[in-house]
Amino acid sequence: MKSVDSARPYVLSLYRIVLGLLFACHGVAKLFGVLGPATVSPGEWPGWYAGIIELVGGGLIILGFFTRIAALICSGEMAFAYFTVHQPKALWPLQNEGELAAVYSWSFLLIAVMGPGAWALDTWMHRARERSTPAA
Repeated sequence: MKSVDSARPYVLSLYRIVLGLLFACHGVAKLFGVLGPATVSPGEWPGWYAGIIELVGGGLIILGFFTRIAALICSGEMAFAYFTVHQPKALWPLQNEGELAAVYSWSFLLIAVMGPGAWALDTWMHRARERSTPAA
């Protein structure tokens, strides 16, 4: 199992990058009407603010910059979307069309807990700080 364990930080990075890219696409669609029909008016609650979180949060997650904070905010946004938009329609995600919101929420929570992986600005900056700090 050593090979699986050694691949974990790289697979986590790929997962984070793909998830961030897909999430950012929702923000682009909401804010600019590109990649989808879901354009919202500037300042419109909650859609416009959700689009900002999706675009900025997704971008930060792609880069692996402030990853844990961005992932926690994105997880919260998706939990809010699930409980305010989808859950009132029906109890189960399959019935209320909230599967995507639920999966995004739990996926971002996973990244917030597990960290960004090997290929992330956060990781590279942490390593650079460790190299520049003299050993005590």
